Order: sequence, then structure tokens, then C-alpha cells
Amino acid sequence: MIVAYSRAELAAGLKSLRAGSGRLGFVPTMGYLHEGHLSLLDVANQRSDAVAVSVFVNPFQFGPTEDLGSYPRDTDRDLALLEKRGADLVFLPEVSEMYASGDPRVMADPGPIGSRLCGAYRPGHFRGVLTVVAKLFGLIQPELAVFGRKDFQQLVLIKHMVRDLEFEVEIVGAPIVREKDGLAMSSRNAYLSAEERQEAPALHRGLAATVARFRTGERGAGALLETLREQFAGLPLLRLQYAEVVDRASLDDVDPVLPGSVLAIAAFCGGTRLIDNATME
Repeated sequence: MIVAYSRAELAAGLKSLRAGSGRLGFVPTMGYLHEGHLSLLDVANQRSDAVAVSVFVNPFQFGPTEDLGSYPRDTDRDLALLEKRGADLVFLPEVSEMYASGDPRVMADPGPIGSRLCGAYRPGHFRGVLTVVAKLFGLIQPELAVFGRKDFQQLVLIKHMVRDLEFEVEIVGAPIVREKDGLAMSSRNAYLSAEERQEAPALHRGLAATVARFRTGERGAGALLETLREQFAGLPLLRLQYAEVVDRASLDDVDPVLPGSVLAIAAFCGGTRLIDNATME
């Protein structure tokens, strides 16, 4: 496995990979890897001849009061997991290497849908996400990139960016990977106390109950969202930030709810913000 810390090392590593391979897959991460990340690598390996992975905590997608300084990191463990799982190249830039000219003067604007859902509570977040993804696409030039569906709004925005700005890369959305009790895997789950960890699976239970009610024929958005909220009753450590049923491409609210719509939620469990979603089918 090639490990590159600089742009020069990345270019040399990619040249070596390109000499012996055809289709290059790419998985961008912020590190502190778990099975959800590694499942993205599996998908990329299935669809590509070689796979590059980036491990970079991007400061421009964190708000001033968010957890940039405390975001969990374990580079040695990440490298061991990636090598075992079949990554061919890992790019591990410092901020000064990724943003060699300092703060970017031009950033990728997510447009109106970037202010929906999570964007309404994290101003500037998706501008930072799209900017770093665009930079990584430019540096690595993959034919395919894999993103997890847990970050559903991010996936939708990246697909729009690739189409609207003519990036020649196929975007693949990979299924959410969950713990045995249904909690979506996330690096931030490490923040949860034992008590919070007991309550956090209510997010998934709420999604499952809502999908089940949809399958019985309920199509009213209000009634479906009430089913979701009922799962939070009696759980003092959980505070729902938003719950919306949206069109899977435009992220517009839908009512009545149609098959293929997405129920997206964010909640605080103690001080930890968690997100999840489910398709209404």
C-alpha cells in the first residue's frame, strides 16, 4: 500500500497505480475508520482496478463552535485497517499541504439545497465539503468515487456538483452500515457515554416504525413524522433537531409522501449530533 503525505508523493503514487491499472476508485474519509468506512472501500474495490483513500479532517466544513479540535483521530490504526482491507494508496495531507495557498479564495457553492436539512443548522458546512471533494477529485482524478448514504444530503449535493460542473467521475452511494442495535456507524459515536449509547438507537427505531407505517398505507407527512417522534418519548438524553420527508433528488419537502422519498433526521444525544435516514418504500 502506498502512503502519500504530500502532493508530490501522491502524484508519484498515482503514476505507479495508473501504470498497472485501469479504473481508479476513490473513497474520501476524515479518518478514525469504522466498518462503515471500510464497506465503502469494499464497494470501490468491487468496481475498480485500484482504490485510493484520503484521510483528511477538513477544517472548512466545521463551524466555529463544532468539534474540529476534538474530532477523533488514530492514523496508525487507520492505515492498518486500510492495508488489511485492500487499499492501494492512502493520501494523508496536512492542512498546509491540502490548502497550500492558505484559505481558498474560491469555494464550491452548494446552492439553495445546501441550506436545507443539515445546512440550515450548519451554515457553510456543505460549501466546505464540496470544496474539499472538488480539490480531491482534481488531485486524484478517479473514475469512480464512493460515498455513504448515511450522509444523504452530502451524497445528493456531490452528485449535483459532479453533474453541474462536468466532473468525469461516477458517484456511487453505498448502504448505511449499522451496529447490531441499529445505530448508524459514525466516528462521532465514540463521544457517546454509556447512558447516551443506550438511547441513541431510538433514531433507527423511529425510522423503522415510520417506514412500517408507510407500508401500511399512510401517506401524510405529518402523521408519519408523528410516528417517528413517538419513539423519542421518555428518552431525556435525545433531542430531535429536525425530521423531514423529502424528495430524494431535490430535497424538497413532500406531502403526500411518495415511494422513494427519504426521511432524514438529525438529533442530539447528550452533546453529540447524530444523523440518519431511511427510504420510504
